Amino acid sequence: MFIDPQLPHLVLPDELDLVIEAADMMTVLAAQRLVRIDAMRREALRDATRNGRVLTEVVERGVRLELAAALRITEHAAGDLLSLSQAMVHSYPAVLASMERARITERHAQILIAAVDEVEPEFRERVLEPGIALAESEPVGTFRRKLRTLVDKVRSATLTERYEWALTGRRVVVEPDRDGMGWAHVYGPLVALHAAFGRTTAMAKAIVGGDGETRTLDQVRADVVLDLLIDGAVESHPGQARGVKATVFVTAPVLALLHESDASRAAAGIDPPVVEGIGPIPLPVARELAGGASGWTRVLTHPETGMVLSVGRDQYRPPPALQKLVKWRADRCMGPGCGMPASRCDVDHNVDWALGGRTELTNLGPLCEGHHTVRHHTDWRIEQVAGSGGAIRWTSPSGRHYLVEPERAVPVFRSAESSGAPF
Repeated sequence: MFIDPQLPHLVLPDELDLVIEAADMMTVLAAQRLVRIDAMRREALRDATRNGRVLTEVVERGVRLELAAALRITEHAAGDLLSLSQAMVHSYPAVLASMERARITERHAQILIAAVDEVEPEFRERVLEPGIALAESEPVGTFRRKLRTLVDKVRSATLTERYEWALTGRRVVVEPDRDGMGWAHVYGPLVALHAAFGRTTAMAKAIVGGDGETRTLDQVRADVVLDLLIDGAVESHPGQARGVKATVFVTAPVLALLHESDASRAAAGIDPPVVEGIGPIPLPVARELAGGASGWTRVLTHPETGMVLSVGRDQYRPPPALQKLVKWRADRCMGPGCGMPASRCDVDHNVDWALGGRTELTNLGPLCEGHHTVRHHTDWRIEQVAGSGGAIRWTSPSGRHYLVEPERAVPVFRSAESSGAPF
């Protein structure tokens, strides 16, 4: 917004306000387009019925062809519009109503309907209403991730059974490509695949940093995988690469581990165990990882003593335990709408160390390389909201505010003598 110094009582729209207004108008018109497409489809079916034709699929193919020709799009795209319009008007009118008020975009609606459609009918009502609320408050990237978390949580009661069935399909497939190259596809437990990818990435980074190395990270990572699969332990790898172990964050609510099954845990209203970057995992897998399997960082969601919360001004670099806690709390980059896993982010001092910022939980948050650069080299400003458990408020150069919440809450610890400041 813009305030004219000559007319301080009058707030005028700035250029970004005009962009937002145009985007809202486009969303409202897109909703109207869907309503009219469905009306066109229903009218064509009524005409066919009146004329004695009952070949519904053929009639709908004709509608799709005419819509594609009129809009100058492919028949496939026209079919997607017909499916979306039918779902919005007849199955999910609440989603349509939100879009008609420009509270969600067409892309939000597409993602939400696709997610609800894939859920078992008995779970759909438990996804739809909170899904609309997420769509109205989150940017597309964050919305997609949080909606997937919501769907996984709602369906977690049957997670063990679905996982055990899916596990029977694990396999390795080699697909030939051009010029003597090919692809090796491994279909298996996502937890193990993430761990393997993390380990090979860490090993590749150790090799890329060596003297005289000219290969890219992707090239070295591929070479490491093949070396390990063909030769096992590879003596040609430098020592720092050979010693790398897989590390994945596993968050297991204590009470969840006490239940015999995912069904009883869900019935008790207890969240499922989750793995960073993956989502919920079955209780048997969680028990194995939380029971001491090497290479896993286990975090119990119960306030425990001994957490490193601050080293004040004694050192710039957060100690490893504090870094882990900061990244676990956020789960993702704390840039607006960013989906980069926290494990691949830098830990940023929200108030710069050079300006007196402290190395403590209430002044730290993970940022990916891109958002870290924007934060330090543009007019964007950030601050961690006091008492919020890690929420960061971004202020844009135009003065607008964007609040990014962490994925998990960490208790605010205070000393007995504290006057109210986090300790």
